[in-house]
Formats: sequence, structure tokens, C-alpha cells
Amino acid sequence: MSLVTDAPQDHQRDMRRRRTVVWIVAIATVGLIFDGYDLVVYGTVLSTFLRDPDEIGKVTATVGGVLGSYALIGVLVGALLAGSVGDFLGRRKVMLFAYAWFSIGMAVTAMTHTTTTFGVMRFLTGLGVGALVATTGALVAEYAPPGKKNLCNAITYSGVPLGSLIAAFLAILLLGSIGWRGMFLIGALPIVTLLPLAFVKMPESPAWLVSRGRIDEARAICERTGVPMPEAPPAPAAGARRERAGYAGLFSRVYLLPTLLLGLMSATGLVLVYSLNTWLPELMRQAGFNAKGSLSFLLVLNGGAVIGALAGSRVADRLGPKRVVAGCFLIGALSIAVLTVNLPLGVLLAFVAVVGLGTSGTQTLIYGFVANYYRTNVRGAGVSWCAGFGRLGGVVGPVLGGFMVDSGLALSSIFYVLSGLAVLGVVLTLVVPRPRGPREVATTPVEPTQARPSAAPRRPPAPRAGVAEAGL
Repeated sequence: MSLVTDAPQDHQRDMRRRRTVVWIVAIATVGLIFDGYDLVVYGTVLSTFLRDPDEIGKVTATVGGVLGSYALIGVLVGALLAGSVGDFLGRRKVMLFAYAWFSIGMAVTAMTHTTTTFGVMRFLTGLGVGALVATTGALVAEYAPPGKKNLCNAITYSGVPLGSLIAAFLAILLLGSIGWRGMFLIGALPIVTLLPLAFVKMPESPAWLVSRGRIDEARAICERTGVPMPEAPPAPAAGARRERAGYAGLFSRVYLLPTLLLGLMSATGLVLVYSLNTWLPELMRQAGFNAKGSLSFLLVLNGGAVIGALAGSRVADRLGPKRVVAGCFLIGALSIAVLTVNLPLGVLLAFVAVVGLGTSGTQTLIYGFVANYYRTNVRGAGVSWCAGFGRLGGVVGPVLGGFMVDSGLALSSIFYVLSGLAVLGVVLTLVVPRPRGPREVATTPVEPTQARPSAAPRRPPAPRAGVAEAGL
């Protein structure tokens, strides 16, 4: 009798869970598409600012690099604040607020007329972008099924290079007709599209609710979504120290060294990402390509990042993300160095796509690595640290590019500098230690099932998946 009654319930629960995961990953991905759009839209209009002082005032290469960094300083601050707030107020509230904040910021930026107001609004917009990037990885990691956590995170964070690709594509098609202001207004669309949808379809994380002692709320969400109910963490033994949450746990003795290494690793990756996405069109124009041709390199760069990150995530779920991230950094170093060679256009574009895998694609895999490295009650802070401290690299990237361009450094020398940074990323990744302690609380079905003596016993999960998810 139990086989007849329980099987349909299990099937319905599995269907609800699949729908929930699809909705969460889809909404999170679209949110990060707009993050990626914000990343590259400035790079697509920078050449306009450099050549036309009537837009926002006189912009030199150095000023252009500084303006590009203002948004990234905002991202850094927003991400670090979101890490603390998200681990105490919840993932959902922070994400909804971030959608509204950066949408309004993009719209107001489109109305500015001076470099000062443009820079201020880029900083304020970055606060919302940072909060979103920092919180998204934690929510997706806590809903993703075992054995697919790196894949779900890769799909989600592939939204960043996909948004960058869309920004480059729309700039090729529309920049001449709608101008830079129209390009920024496109970035404000989430407030009337994504925000209402997320408000209805995106639930809070049950794992986070359980970690805060809100068991009844977690159980209600699990029943509605089909997600297994996380078990409450065991009460600490008498005299034992309570595990610290948020940044306090992140910088505890257990996590201090890996936290510093993961932050430096992310910063190194983002130096590469923001240097290339801000300055590649201008570098290609100096190499002799016209405006639309130089934007095509940006399109190919981010297309390679999307494809490479998705392919790499499948390998990461089997082998663990650490080796895959190190390998992708190495691929990035070699492919950037190859750009110094005089190659036919088709071959050059192919290597630019590989550079996309080794830079933006690698950064996507880093977020998956970090999201599954930490335990639940510090995961939000861990992802925020990766996104926030890593943005120091994002701040440095445009400034470094502007300095190298302004100093008259040869194009080949610029690419060699970036290649050396990718080698540094390989080293930092390889020295990250194995994670210590559990990263996931155990889960149980929402409704206990009756014994099934006639049914074949379920095989225990393969231990390899746990190793891979832990980032070993």
C-alpha cells in the first residue's frame, strides 16, 4: 500500500523541486545578465567619451579609466555590505532591493551631463550590482541539487558574460541611433520586468531560515517548493563554542587563510575581466580596426566566456572546481600571450574567444568554487567577500588599462602584463587548502516516508560528488 500512495507523492515533490530550481536559476541568471550588461556598456561608449567632449565633458584615457572604476568601487562596497546583511536578513530581500536599486541608478546615469555626476551615479549604481552578485551565488548554491551545484552556479554566473555579449551586440546595432544614453536606459529595464517576476517566483532559502532558527517558515517553503527540509543544526555541547556566522565565521581560524587566498584569486581574475572588457575595443581600434570591428572583439570575448564556463562547470562537478579554475587561468595566460602574434583575423577571433574562457569564464567558475566551499551560515559572507574584495581587482583593471594606454606602452607589452596576471591566478588557485568541516546541513524529506520492505534499497550517493562540490 505504501508503494502506491508514496510514489505519486515523491514524483510530485520531485516535479515541484525541479520547477523551483529552474525558476530560481532562470531569475538569478537574468539578474546577472543585467550585471554583465552594466559591466560592458561603459566599455562600449568609452570611445565616444574620448572623442566627443560635448557628451559629459573632456575625457582622457586616464579619466576614462577612473570613471570605469567608480562603478567597481560601488560594487565592492555593495558586495561587502550585502554579505553581512544577507546572512542576517535573508537572500531574497537583498536581491529584490538590488534589482530596484541598480535599475534606478542606470536610468539616472543616462540623464547626467558632467564627468562628476556620471562618476557619482556609476558608484551608486555599483552598490546595487555588488549586492546582487554577492547574494545570488549563496541562494543558488542552497537550492541546487547535489552533484549539480557547480553547473547551476555556472549557468547563473554565465549571465555576466552573456550580458556583456548582449551589451556589445546592442552597441553594434543601436549605439549610432540611440546614443550612449539610450544604452544606459536599456539597463534600467529590470525594475519593470525582472523585479515583479522575482517578487512572485523567488522564495527565501530554507537552509538560511533553518540556520536562523525559523523552522516553521523553512518547512512551509519546503512543502511548497518540493525542496528537502534541512535539518536544524545540532545544539552545541556544553562548554563548546557556538559556530560564528557571517564575517565573524569567515575570518575565524578555520577559514582565515582560504578566505584571503580566495579573495586574492577573485581580485586577480577581475583585473583581467575589467581590463579587457573596458579597453579591448579601444586597443583594437589602435590596432587598426574600425569602431564596429573593435566591438566585435568584445562580442567574441564574452561569447567564449559563456560557452567555456558552461563546459568547465560540467568538468568541475566531476573533478572539483579547484583544478578546473587553475586550468582555465592557465589557458587564459597562454591565449592572451598568443594575441601578440600577427595572426589572420579568423584565427585571432578564435583566440579572443579562448581568452574569454580564461578570464570572464574563469571568474564564473570561481563563484561556484566559493559558493560551495563554505558552510551555510557563512556562505553569503563568503560569496560577498569573493565578489566584494575581488572588485578591488575590478577597480584596478580599468585604471591599469588606462595607465598602460596613456603611457604609450606597446600593444604586445600590454597583453604580456595581462598574461602574467593570469599566471598569478593559477598559483593562487593551487594553494587554496581543502575545506574543513561540513559545508551543507543534512536534509530530510518534508514528509517522512513509510518503510518499504519490498522495494530495493536506495544506493548511497557516490562520495565523489561531495568531494567535487567541496572544491577539492
